Amino acid sequence: MNLFMVLKAAQLKRFLIFTVAAAFAIGVFFVEKEEESIFADAVPTFSSDEPSAIYSVPTDKKKVALTFDISWGDKRPGPILDVLKEKQVEKATFFLSSPWAENHPEIVQRIVDAGYEIGSHGHKHVNYSRLSDEEIRQQIAKADQILHELTGVKPNLIRMPNGDFDKRVLRVADSLGYTVIQWDTDSLDWMNPGVDRIIQRVLDKVHPGDIILMHASDSCKQTHEALPVIIDRLREQGYELVTVSELIATAQIDTTELP
Repeated sequence: MNLFMVLKAAQLKRFLIFTVAAAFAIGVFFVEKEEESIFADAVPTFSSDEPSAIYSVPTDKKKVALTFDISWGDKRPGPILDVLKEKQVEKATFFLSSPWAENHPEIVQRIVDAGYEIGSHGHKHVNYSRLSDEEIRQQIAKADQILHELTGVKPNLIRMPNGDFDKRVLRVADSLGYTVIQWDTDSLDWMNPGVDRIIQRVLDKVHPGDIILMHASDSCKQTHEALPVIIDRLREQGYELVTVSELIATAQIDTTELP
């Protein structure tokens, strides 16, 4: 290959890199998932008439939402609820898989009695973007029915299994009265990377309006150990812990107050 061809190849490589970077800038986000990582087509929060997933909210107020996904097991929810009670955390959001909720109504009731917000984590723990529109509708509706019966409250927030969605999923969820909730800070507790790393991960990434992803499934063995320190450090930094719904309301109020 002569020098001219080498230079042309280098130019082409730079062009491709620039093109990929531009694609990310206009709305393709990297989503860290419970089981794998994907590229998810996302619309910027609060900026379109089309349904969009919410990763965080635009606010200068130091408010963040601790969220916990539960899809299986009965060993971890108790210790996490114990920590929240001990630390007097009155606001948190739990996304519950409906089969899990059916099998553990006593834990669901404890979450309800504590006053925590409950969102849906769907029915079958599969990637909804691979389902037909009708199958997506059935999965969301089934979870809705079960959680409503168990809690007495109809959920209106949903975090899709594996954090997986596409535009069709967003539209179907919206038609059923649901807002899709993602996260901006993944604690990585699902990887069991060590208590210190979970703590540092959250503290390094947290920001006003943040939605923090954690888990209370049995596969996550270190969350309850990291959680007390995370709560203390967030409070030391002046953060108020709120539900996802309260966080969204804060953003809407901020937008209303803009001149």
